[in-house]
Formats: sequence, C-alpha cells, structure tokens
Amino acid sequence: MTSKSSLPGEMPGVINIGLRGFATELAARGVPVAHVDWRPPRPGHERAAHLLAWLGRHEARIARANAEGLRRMLAANPVLVDVQPAGKVISELVKAVGNRMVLHAGPPIEWTRMCGPMRGAIAGAIVFEGWAADLKAAAKLAASGGVQFHPNHHYGAVGPMTGITTRSMPVMVVENRAFHNRSYCMINEGLGKVMRFGANDAEVLARLAWLRDDFGPLLGNALRAAGGLELAPLISRGLAMGDEMHQRNVACSALTLRALAPHFARAARNLDGAETLARSLAFIAGNEQFFLNIGMAMAKSIMDPVRGIEACSLVAAMSRNGTDFGIRLSGTGDAWFSAPVEMPQGLYFPGYSERDANPDMGDSAIMETIGLGAFAMASAPAVMGFVGAGRASDALAFTRAMGGITLAKNPRWTIPALDGEGVPAGIDVRKVAASGVQPAINTGIAHRKPGVGQVGAGVARAPLACFDQALAGFARCLGFSG
Repeated sequence: MTSKSSLPGEMPGVINIGLRGFATELAARGVPVAHVDWRPPRPGHERAAHLLAWLGRHEARIARANAEGLRRMLAANPVLVDVQPAGKVISELVKAVGNRMVLHAGPPIEWTRMCGPMRGAIAGAIVFEGWAADLKAAAKLAASGGVQFHPNHHYGAVGPMTGITTRSMPVMVVENRAFHNRSYCMINEGLGKVMRFGANDAEVLARLAWLRDDFGPLLGNALRAAGGLELAPLISRGLAMGDEMHQRNVACSALTLRALAPHFARAARNLDGAETLARSLAFIAGNEQFFLNIGMAMAKSIMDPVRGIEACSLVAAMSRNGTDFGIRLSGTGDAWFSAPVEMPQGLYFPGYSERDANPDMGDSAIMETIGLGAFAMASAPAVMGFVGAGRASDALAFTRAMGGITLAKNPRWTIPALDGEGVPAGIDVRKVAASGVQPAINTGIAHRKPGVGQVGAGVARAPLACFDQALAGFARCLGFSG
C-alpha cells in the first residue's frame, strides 16, 4: 500500500487520446490534461484516412484559410431589406430562352430524375407563369425540354423543400451589409397544401397570386419604410425564446410581425386599405413557419462570402432535391459533391406512414450550415418530440454532437441551456470525414406523389459519401495526385 507521503507533491498530468469529452471533464476539475485528437479510421474508409493524413502536411495553410472563412461567417450583417418579383432581382430568369427558367432546390438535376413532388411543383409553377394551360400540358412542356432547370444556389437564391422559384414569384431580399452581397428566397406560403411540398391545384396557385399581387408589395413597402430588419439580433432573441430556426420559428415569426406591424399599417394606406392589411397581418400571425424563408435567405447571404477561399475546408452549402444530396466547399469553387439522399426519420400525420414519404429535399439545410436548425436543437427541446428524434433532454446531445464536426462557436447566437455557449459554427469536411458523424438536418416530409403535400416532419442525415467525395476534391485542389 502506498503511503500518503510517497505520493507526488503535484497532481499528475493526463494525456487523453480520442474522445475530447474526457479531456474537457478533467480540465473542468483542474486536472492538467493534454488532448490528442486521434481516432481509428472508419471501417471501409481507409481512403479518407489516407487523404486526411496527406492534408495534414498543409495544416497551417488550411488553418489560416479556415480562420478567414470563420471571420466572414461571424462578421456577417444580414438585413431583410425588400420584396421584389424574382425576375427583377435575378435577371437570368427573364433572359432565358423563351423566358422559361425554373430554379429548384438542391444540386443540379434533370427532369427525368426528379422526384414526384418536385415535378408536381414545377408543373404548378409553369401554369402559374402562364406557360401552359393546365398541369398535364405543363408536365409535357417540362419533359420536352421547353423549360430550363437550374439550382437556386447558382443564382444567390434558396427555397424550402421543392424550392421552386420563377420570374413572377415574390422573393424576399436579404443584404449582407458587411460584404455587400444579396440573397433571395420566396415568401413562405403558409401551412397545409402548398407548392413547396409539391401541391399544385387551384387553391395553391391562388395563394401564390395573392402573395405576388397583394402581400408581397405590402411587405416590400413596409421593409423599405422601416429601413430594413436586422436579422442577427433577432435570431439571438429567438434562440433564447425556444426557436432553433428550422422546424421551430414561432418566436422569430412573432418578433418579425411585431417589428413590422406599424410599417404595414402605414404602407397599407397606399394599397387596398384595411382589408389587405388585416389579411396580411393574419397571414403572418397564422403561419409559425413564416420566418423560415427569411432565415434561409439570411443564411445564404452569410455563406456566399465564405465561398472561394483557397485551402478552406468549410462547407459552404448543403442542399437536397429529393433525389440527390449535394454539398459545396469553400475551397473547391462551384463544384457539387452529391450522393443519393436519405429518408428522413420522424413522425407522420394521421393516415400517413414512411411508405408515403419522399426522400429528403430542400435548400433549407443552409440553416444547419450556419449552425442553426438541428445544430441548435439545445435551444428548442420541444422540437424533439415533434420530429420524433427523442426526448426533450436529448436536445443537448444533438448540439454537442454537431459541435464535434465544427470549428468554432458563434458568440452572437448563444444557447441558454448550455450556459450561454454559442451555436456550432463552421462545418469542417475533414472532421465529418474523420469522425463519420453525419450532419443532422431538421426537415419536413413530403408525400412521394405530386400534388399531395406535407405528410410529416423529422430529422434527416447528410450522407457521408458527399463528404468523402468533397474531401478528395479538396485534396486535389491542394495538389494531391495519388
């Protein structure tokens, strides 16, 4: 037995290998600890381990580039400034051959590979624009090559679920005043049967017409009169009030309504008076997801300046089209790295099950790309039950897990349940490839057939194959030739 007098006079130091959590717990108790970030390669992914080892030679260069990417993320100043017809702010929509261009969610895809809800939404948009008289003729026009299809992301835009954007649709304009770039997103249509979930009947098109003719102009006038709506502080308040900004937008939608209501009232005098005002305010108040589309345009405006940084391994975009999941990296230019999209896991509305569901879709994963949504689940434990992801107490584990594949915490957007710790910021492709931790994404679930709409909500995972491809592409950009 060792006597007390024979023990060292100072507390022994500890070398922790592998899971950082052990080192964190020891350090919190005052134990000197050195952490070695090592883990065995994922089974069957020795190629990724080889690439990561090679990239280690460029660690200093990558670290400098990533620091610049994070600086741009955290320095962003997004402001909601206007609403305009998409064709007015995205000139390519009216310059296309025959003026027939449709922007969609996700990476590039042709008509023959599109899923049912994507085709349904496109057919509805074609009728809405007057390019075809009915849905059957619209589908025929799309299949014949009479319409051009491009990702929203290629034109500074984003859209939830099917993400359809055409020239007449009113888009919200967010300006990142720190870097002087703008991003766009269609106004959220509300709940129920909507085009973003593939619905396309007369009710859906009538609502779009109202957004175009009445609500959009009123919202634009209100925003211009207000001098814009600053979004970063609004997000901070929303996190403190239980939003995570993807599935739960109750607080931020209410805060937006509160901030703009006086300007709506003044702007309504120049339009159709009291009735338009009343219907517009009721539309926002009755749509708890109203802020989602604002948040998406905000996120796009934050991430676009991060693109194109040489040697930067940060993920600049994640998106899905119901067939493919695609990501883009800062340091690999305009390239998409895609893999088959996975099915979301969640809860279904009465009468529906996973047999009715379409694989995951939408540009809304841009919210997770900036550290919100599933990455901020700890701020919105109520979401856990809604998406069938577990107990409310598990929400902290979601955020902790996503923190393991990011480079920093965002000091502007903090989570009270984590003692004011910032949301995870800056997904590093190297960390995803090394750990095998799939980024989580809060999502809605669309019916696999066109015209039906939403059937549930859940959590999806980004396929690791995208990140393995992106890692290889990133290494090639740095000179890897093996």
